[in-house]
Amino acid sequence: MTRPNILLITSDQQHFSMLGAVNPKLKTPALDRLCSEGTRFNRAYCPNPTCTPTRASIITGMYPSQHGAWTLGTKLDEAIPTLGDDLQRAGYATTLVGKAHFQSLKNKPDQTSIECQPLLRDLDFWRDFHGDWYGFSRVETARMHADEAHAGGHYALWMEEKGLHNWRDYFQDWPQNNKPPREHVWDLPEEFHYTTWTAERSIANIEQHLADKQPFFLWASFHDPHPPYLVPEPWATMYAPADMEPGTLQDGEMELLPPHFQETQKARGQADFSAWQETPHGNHGFHSHLTDAHQMKRDMAIYYGMTSFMDQQIGRILDSLEERGIAENTIVVFTTDHGHFLGQHGLFYKGAFHYEDLLRLPFIVKMPGQKGGQTSEAIQSLVDLAPTFLDAAGLDIPGRMTGVSQLDVWQGEREAARDYAVCEFRHQPTRLHLRTLVEERYKITVYRNEKYGELWDLENDPTERRNLWDNPAFADVKCMMLRKMVDAALDCEPTRYARIAGA
Repeated sequence: MTRPNILLITSDQQHFSMLGAVNPKLKTPALDRLCSEGTRFNRAYCPNPTCTPTRASIITGMYPSQHGAWTLGTKLDEAIPTLGDDLQRAGYATTLVGKAHFQSLKNKPDQTSIECQPLLRDLDFWRDFHGDWYGFSRVETARMHADEAHAGGHYALWMEEKGLHNWRDYFQDWPQNNKPPREHVWDLPEEFHYTTWTAERSIANIEQHLADKQPFFLWASFHDPHPPYLVPEPWATMYAPADMEPGTLQDGEMELLPPHFQETQKARGQADFSAWQETPHGNHGFHSHLTDAHQMKRDMAIYYGMTSFMDQQIGRILDSLEERGIAENTIVVFTTDHGHFLGQHGLFYKGAFHYEDLLRLPFIVKMPGQKGGQTSEAIQSLVDLAPTFLDAAGLDIPGRMTGVSQLDVWQGEREAARDYAVCEFRHQPTRLHLRTLVEERYKITVYRNEKYGELWDLENDPTERRNLWDNPAFADVKCMMLRKMVDAALDCEPTRYARIAGA
């Protein structure tokens, strides 16, 4: 295989069970087809369960603690080399369509951002801007979720080109006011939805790269099924709330967990998260998670509908590869940036809760010439995408990258490329800083400057109900996992330059 095209398709905040291939309640025929043509990996993990850190890891091949975009509200330094830079030097066209989130919603002199207001609504800026940006020679991006006020960018230009000149009427106002947000059913027609836009512009860019006779790396970055829970018809009523089965919290399971877990199960106004607050910026998920059961099911039905809508548009992209005769020379990877809680452990959305529901990902790879319909338990990490894509393109993997190449595993020539995954989280400078190591059976989470932690036996307790951190019967296991975490820290050190002399 020489100079393959590389198509990365991602969703945003998709639980690992949200594939029709493993969930009979959900309809995802395009992703199911991709499973039948490729390999579904059951043990894939994010390097951080929030957007900016993980998305930066995808394009740098580095962990958040290494590339510097350590939490939401920060940016990836534009001077840091990326996968796209390496591929461009090798003659690839590099394109991003959809959500980026490499930068903050605020702009400051020492941390500039184009993903902020009022620039997001400055269509003259976006009309002239298409990259080069973070190694992408072509960029078409937008920042909002659902009808949020951050709508704009290239997506707004596309809506106007399609004749929807009053597109602002379908989104929250900017500057923001007290206009109530929509819920569940969106009056925006599906042909003008950003999910449709991402697919349409991905296909258009693929066509352009073919016309230019360039191999391409294209990231089709879908915004959904990230909340708010809002989607146009027919997707809004595709699934009945009565058929939804949210996750559960078992009696007593929070008792052995760190205290911030327990605060989530207190009523609004009674939960106190002040002990974890060092800056004016809030911590995602640090609020009461008590939710009305009926509302929970309604939200979940919309989450399913958002996923099926996205799947339909992913199918259009996959069909375009077949129609243009390039499917057999294109590596296709589908995954998401991190998971999502739908009631599991009494939790919703995301936060400093390193359960499998948040860290583990749907992950499908289709390699040219490989047998389809396979499943694998080989551990994957999103930090591995960049080095693997470079390896597939026949390029050297630079020493700055700390992910590993999974190419032989993807091709079915090797059982595994790693025996652990590391997941970081740091939302405050010191008070909310944790790290998880997960291997085949056990999983451990440590907290900076804290005596509490988490230890899970995923073989005997796959839904993580019994924290073994303080269980004396597992003291040796805890010691072993702490040692593995230290080894992983050493293993993940970059080697930017090879040693070329004795001194």
